[in-house]
Amino acid sequence: MTLASVSTNTFASATYGSTTNGSVTSGQIIGAAVQRTYQTIFNQSYVPWKFHHRNSDFEPSSNSTGTVVKSIKLVQNASDPADIGRPLVGSVDESYTLDLATDGSVVISGKSSQGIAHGLTTFTQLFYKYSGGGAYTPLAPVSITDAPKFPYRSLQMDVARNYYPVSDVLRMIDAAAYNKFNHFHIHATDSQSWPLEIPSLPNLTSLGAYRKDLIYSASDIQQIQQYAATLGVEVVIEIDSPGHTASIAYSRPDLIAAFNSQPDWDAYAAEPPSGTLKLNSTAVYDFLDQVYSDLLPRVKPYTSYFHTGGDEVKESAYALDNTVNSSSDAVLQPLVQKFVDRNHNQIRANGLHPLVWEEMLLQWNLTLGDDVLIQTWESVADSVAKTVAKGHKALAGNYNYWYLDCGQGQWLDFYPNISASYWPYADYCSPRKNWRLMYSYDPLANIPANSTHLVVGGVVAIWSEQTDSANLDRMVWPRAGAAAEILWSGAKDASGQNRSQVTASPRLSDMRERLLARGVMAEPVQMVFCLQDGESCGEVNEG
Repeated sequence: MTLASVSTNTFASATYGSTTNGSVTSGQIIGAAVQRTYQTIFNQSYVPWKFHHRNSDFEPSSNSTGTVVKSIKLVQNASDPADIGRPLVGSVDESYTLDLATDGSVVISGKSSQGIAHGLTTFTQLFYKYSGGGAYTPLAPVSITDAPKFPYRSLQMDVARNYYPVSDVLRMIDAAAYNKFNHFHIHATDSQSWPLEIPSLPNLTSLGAYRKDLIYSASDIQQIQQYAATLGVEVVIEIDSPGHTASIAYSRPDLIAAFNSQPDWDAYAAEPPSGTLKLNSTAVYDFLDQVYSDLLPRVKPYTSYFHTGGDEVKESAYALDNTVNSSSDAVLQPLVQKFVDRNHNQIRANGLHPLVWEEMLLQWNLTLGDDVLIQTWESVADSVAKTVAKGHKALAGNYNYWYLDCGQGQWLDFYPNISASYWPYADYCSPRKNWRLMYSYDPLANIPANSTHLVVGGVVAIWSEQTDSANLDRMVWPRAGAAAEILWSGAKDASGQNRSQVTASPRLSDMRERLLARGVMAEPVQMVFCLQDGESCGEVNEG
């Protein structure tokens, strides 16, 4: 194994090629990746003392003879699609090769700008920081050929139940890109608040946000999407409907049924406050037309997708809807079909593709277009298998594995007369999803071989009932990295066996240190003893 070092002058020789006409170009993606590579290696790296025996002289001398990285050549050997800044699932070849030779030359090649960006990300993860300054890798020479298992790899963030500054969102996107996620799902509105500015409907945020300044302006959304796109991450905005819409009532009470029914809110909604868009109302349709007409043209330059929600719609709420006056599935199902058709037709007219939560397909049995991606999350039934059995493309995300907020305990308050029946106050998805459990999730489990192509990826989610800026980083990282590796490499190794957590653990610990160096306050995977003494913390006996 030969030591290789890299100097700040190396990056002057980095070259890259083709660009496209669009909101974000190939050149911008590669240019951002080059800048990010420089910044990461020289300013956001770490001294790996935790991964060596205590008090060992592990660090090579900065004056030792070895290979010096002299040049980095980036080769894009195919043209990017015209929509590289907003690609459809599967339309971009993200594969890359990375060769660091004994003569100090580096060649990173790929068929797309995103592939080259991934190669540069991997290149940074080969290097460590000298305690006295500079950078080195003990892994030279090295040759890597790599490609993702799934084309849709997403982190989801709920910004409606608790507000996050734009800087928090950008930091999450940066960390997601560094873990090779390529989508970032923003759950932008919910019953608790409407922080998403719709300029043509200013009262939605002025009355529906928690505070008038706790909003995401049109320029904020553009900044978020453009920043993400240059990192190869496509931001997908969700406006959940028809349920989870009570916050609209603060500005348009005429559009919402069963608003904030107390104390029996749980008869009409999954969470307080209750409230759902009326199902058979031309006023609701006019409202949605205005929201989408305002928003969709603004998000289109940076994404090919828009999420219309559709989860946890309670039939009972429509008994209080004066346009329906019924909770019968026979009455409601055609109205839900009409509601979703209207929304999806407008999305398509704006050149976008719809996403929905699984209930629209599996509970409401709607007829959905072939272009609709189905986001699964429930575990009672095998939602992914049922989705692909109906011929639809599915995103995996079983909450028993990939919901990062689980295990915090109940956030509801229980009155003394019923409190004991809820002891010990576990939340609905307890226990906490530790990284090993997350790593054990196989999106292709129980999927027939002739349908695996319909499982196009997955989503790991952080909901915000008990998460805000103070604990966001540690709630997400590094656990989300375990899901990222499954989505990139698959749940099985080359021999078809489940991937080993023994070998994954030090990789995740390394990623944790790299995230800390990027300013992400990720929690530890293990104590330092386990990292320094290798497999001393392994368990070989059955419990």
